[in-house]
Amino acid sequence: MTRHALLFKVLRFSGLPLLVRELIQRRRVTILLFHDISRETAARTFDCLAARYHLLNLQTFIRKCKANDRRLPPKSLILTFDDGHIRNYELLPLFQEKKIPVTIFPVTIFLCAGIVGTKRHFWFRHTAPKYRSSQLRRTPSVQRRRLLEEMGFTQDTEYDRPQALTRGQIEEMKPWVDFQSHTLFHPCLPRCSYAEARDEIGGSGQRLRQEYGLPVNAISYPHGDYSDRDIELCRQAGYDCGVTVNCGYNTVGTDLLRLKRLPVNDTEDMNELIVKASGLWEFLKRTLGGNHEYGWTEEVEP
Repeated sequence: MTRHALLFKVLRFSGLPLLVRELIQRRRVTILLFHDISRETAARTFDCLAARYHLLNLQTFIRKCKANDRRLPPKSLILTFDDGHIRNYELLPLFQEKKIPVTIFPVTIFLCAGIVGTKRHFWFRHTAPKYRSSQLRRTPSVQRRRLLEEMGFTQDTEYDRPQALTRGQIEEMKPWVDFQSHTLFHPCLPRCSYAEARDEIGGSGQRLRQEYGLPVNAISYPHGDYSDRDIELCRQAGYDCGVTVNCGYNTVGTDLLRLKRLPVNDTEDMNELIVKASGLWEFLKRTLGGNHEYGWTEEVEP
């Protein structure tokens, strides 16, 4: 067992995650962030979480918030996936086994509308020997695209194989999954010009509604990054809800366009999952002064 795994085992069996669930999460709504877990890991993950929380549909929570209806199940938990990775399709049999319709099923997948249904690739998965994706994310969007082009990547290039869900896969999954918006090409919104941010936010929802017939009303901010300008653009584009990666929990009174989420790193370790789902890990990181490389709110590019 690695030291990393041992740490999460000790934290889990310390009883602290249980205390957090019963004393804090019991009266709040927790949203978890996943990306690209395997079917085997997903099966174990869903069973583990369902035994400890009440799995809740994001749309149900949105309706409760808009109606100021505070009657929510204790320890409510919402499961979200960002990007629309092609391996998400492997989870469909798990969803179908539950025989729960999309209006109730507790999984939301936020799609990059300019990448799904194509053979375009995610820029942050492109091999970049000179720059890490976290470094590129902090640069102005125009400069980031120029640097990627110098490394042989453009966001409009079609490759041999898709990295994101295909049109057919999305259609097949529609009865079981709440599909929502994750912009067009996954930029860091505060690093975009006004026009680009407007197109990324509004264009994504419009494309998903028109081309896929999806009732889109929620957006996940790429990397969790957003500014006040981006929030206003989301309102103008008709979104009811926006999810961040700001650490914490939610109530009916939380700003719907600034919902908090907890990342769980697509872990295969159930001890790590339990610790991170409780929010304990993020709390400890902040208490100990750990770096948080994403999810901040900052001024937009001039």
